[in-house]
Amino acid sequence: MNASRSSHSGNFCGRTRREFVWETGCGFGAAALSSMLASDGLLPHASASPASQVAGSAGPMAVKPPHFAPKAKTVIFLFMYGGPSHIDTFDHKPAMKGMDGKTVDVKTFGRGGHKAGGRIVEPRWDFAPHGECGKMVSTLFPNVAKHVDDIAFLHSLTADSPIHGSAMLMMNSGKILSGSPALGSWLTYGLGSENQNMPGFVVMLDPTGGPISGAKNWSSGYMPATYQGTVFRTEGNPILDLNPPSDFPPGLQRRLIDSIQDANRRHLVQHVGEEPLASRISSYELAYRMQSAAPEAVDLSDETEETLSMYGVNNPKTQAFGKRCLLARRLAQRGVRFIQLYSGGAHNDDNWDAHGDLEINHNKHAGATDQPIAALLADLKRTGMLDETLVVWGGEFGRQPTAEYANGSGRDHNAYGFTMWMAGGGIKGGISHGTTDELGAAAVENPLHVRNLHATILHQMGLDPNHLSYFYGGLDQKLVGVEHVRPIHEIIA
Repeated sequence: MNASRSSHSGNFCGRTRREFVWETGCGFGAAALSSMLASDGLLPHASASPASQVAGSAGPMAVKPPHFAPKAKTVIFLFMYGGPSHIDTFDHKPAMKGMDGKTVDVKTFGRGGHKAGGRIVEPRWDFAPHGECGKMVSTLFPNVAKHVDDIAFLHSLTADSPIHGSAMLMMNSGKILSGSPALGSWLTYGLGSENQNMPGFVVMLDPTGGPISGAKNWSSGYMPATYQGTVFRTEGNPILDLNPPSDFPPGLQRRLIDSIQDANRRHLVQHVGEEPLASRISSYELAYRMQSAAPEAVDLSDETEETLSMYGVNNPKTQAFGKRCLLARRLAQRGVRFIQLYSGGAHNDDNWDAHGDLEINHNKHAGATDQPIAALLADLKRTGMLDETLVVWGGEFGRQPTAEYANGSGRDHNAYGFTMWMAGGGIKGGISHGTTDELGAAAVENPLHVRNLHATILHQMGLDPNHLSYFYGGLDQKLVGVEHVRPIHEIIA
C-alpha cells in the first residue's frame, strides 16, 4: 500500500496514523475505526445525516497546521512561458553595449544544441535606475519598475534542461520527467485549503492555448487527484462541465450526490487507505459547492472602474492578462492557496520563445503583462494583502547573449543562468541576489537551482522543504528531491 506522510501527520511508532490503522484495523471495533478515519478526514462522523456527512467532513483539503509560522498564505505564480530574456529585462549588462555583431567564445546549450561561440546580440532596450534601491530595469517594464523596492531579483537561477517540455516540468514539479506533483499540489497537500468551496490550486491559461506538456504542468502526479490544479477560464463558465443539466428538478442533484457518496463511504470502510476513493468523495462535494462559489469569484461586476482601468482590463492589449491578474487577487482573497497565471501559450511567438525577432516578440508580451503585473503588486499592497501573498515571476529558463541564427536578433534557450523575482510574503524588497557573467551566459556568483526557489516558496508558506514528504513507491518523496536544499535566506525578511 502507498500511504502519504508529512510532518503534521500523527505518528505511531514511526508509522503514520493511516499505516497504523491499516496494520491494526482488524483489532478495532467499527466505531473506533470509523472515528479514527473521520479524524483524518477519510470518513464523516456516523451521527451526521447523509448530506451533512459529506459537507461537514474534513476531507483531504481541510486546513492543516504548517510546520512553523508562515510568512505567506497564498502564492501567485506569474509564469512567462517560453523563456523571457533576462539580459533584456532585469539583468543589466552594460559591458554588452557596443558589442552587437561581434563574435565571442561563449559556451551555450539550447534548442540548437551545444555551441562554443556566436554573434553577440546586445540588449535591444535601454536600462535606467528605479526606486530607492536604484535597480536597473529595461524600458520593457516601465510599470513593474515602479515596484522594485518591493521585489527581490534572483539573477543566478539555473535549471537542468534547456528544452521547453522538461524545463517546464522542472519549474512546476521539480523534476524533468512527468509523473511528479506540481508545486501547487505540494502546497495544498501540506496545508489544505482555507476555502472549502473553491479549489486550493487554480491555473489560468493564455487565450492562445496551454503550454507544452499541457496538464502535466499542474498534475498531482502520484498524489490523489484532489491536489491537482483546476483550470479556470476568464470568459463564460469559469470551469467547464461544472453545472448540472438545465432540466434537473430542484434537489435532484443533491440527492444523487448523497446516494453516490453513501456508496463510496461504505466501500471505503472496507478498503482502508484507498486514497483515490477518499479523493473522489471530496471532489464530488467540492464540485457541487463550486457551482455557486466559482461564478461569484470570477464576476468582476463589483470591481470599480478605477480598478478595472488600473489592471488594463478595458485595453485590448492588456485585457487578457489584466483580467487574469485581477482574478488572481480575487481568488487570493477567497483563500485559494496557489494561483498560477500563464503569459503565452501554444508555440513560436504566441509565447516568450524569441527565436526569430526578439524585439517583436518581447515588445508584444511585455506590453501585454507589464501594466497588469504592476497593478497586481499595487493592489495587493494597498489592500494589505502583499504581506501574506507571495508573488513569483519568471519562465522556465532565460535566453542566450548570442544570436541563434546567422541573421536576426533571435536568442536560443539558456538554462545556465537566468532571472526570476519574488515579492511580498516575507521577502525583502529592493535587493538583487546572485549574478551572471558580463554577457549573461551563465550564473557565476551565488548560483541557484530551481530547487532553491521551490524551497524558498515552501519555507515562506510555513513548510520545511526538507521534511514535507509523500510516501510513494517505497520512498519518502519530496518536491526538492532527496538531498538537503537550502531556502534562499538572503532574500527572506
